Amino acid sequence: MADVLHTWRQWVDDLPEEMSSSVAVQRLPGRPELPEPLRGAFVVHLRIGSLGEAEDAERLMAPFRNLATPLFDTIRDRPYSTMAEMHLDPTDPLAYYDQTTCMRELPEEAVDMLVELAGPDSRCPLGNVEVRALGGAFDREPAVPNAVSTRGIPFVAFGFGVGGPEQRETMRGHLGRVMDALAPWAADRNMVNFMSGDEATTPEGVRQAYGADRYERLARVKRTYDPSNMFRMNHNIRPL
Repeated sequence: MADVLHTWRQWVDDLPEEMSSSVAVQRLPGRPELPEPLRGAFVVHLRIGSLGEAEDAERLMAPFRNLATPLFDTIRDRPYSTMAEMHLDPTDPLAYYDQTTCMRELPEEAVDMLVELAGPDSRCPLGNVEVRALGGAFDREPAVPNAVSTRGIPFVAFGFGVGGPEQRETMRGHLGRVMDALAPWAADRNMVNFMSGDEATTPEGVRQAYGADRYERLARVKRTYDPSNMFRMNHNIRPL
C-alpha cells in the first residue's frame, strides 16, 4: 500500500491535462457478487482516465506496471458512456457515512498518516479512503463564473463507511480521525458536491466551503432568482 500511494503522490504532479487519476484504499465486503480475489479483501485501487492516445497513457502508467502485479487490470479504451464504471462503485443504493477534505498539498507525511490510519494494520472499518487529483483544466475559471469551489486546489480526500444507524458513531469516529489527521494540509475550501449532510451545517460553514467571494456572488444570484429560498434542501446559500 505505502509504495503505491507514495509513487502515486509523486507521479500525479507531472501528468498532462489529458490524464486524471485517483487512488483508494478499500476494504471490500465478503459478498458473492464480488469475484473471489476481491471478496472480503483489502486492496489499493488505482483509477486512471485519459483523453489522450492509448500509447501515451500506457507510457505514463509504466511506474505502476513495474511496481506491482494487479489483481485485475481493467485499463482499456472505453466509450464515454462507460465512464461511471471507472470506480466500480455499487449500482444499488446502500447506507453509508462519509466525510471530505480538500488538500492544498499531499506531502510524504500526509501519505504516511493515511497508511497509519487506514492501512492494512490499522483495523480501520471504513470501506473506502480515496485521494483524487484535481488541477489541470479543472483549475481554470470559465468565461462565465460558476459555483465550482475548488479552483486552485490540487487534491480532495474522501472517505466513507458502510453501515446502518447502529454503526453511525463508529463510522463517524473513524472518518473524523482520518480527516482530522489531514488537517495540517487541508485547504480553506471544500468540494461541495462531495460533502455529506453532516458537514457545513451552518451558513458560516457553507460560506467557508465555497470561499467568501464565490459565496457572496452566488448569494446575490440567489436573491435575484430564488428570493424565497425555495431551493434549500442542500448546503444552502441563503439569498443575500
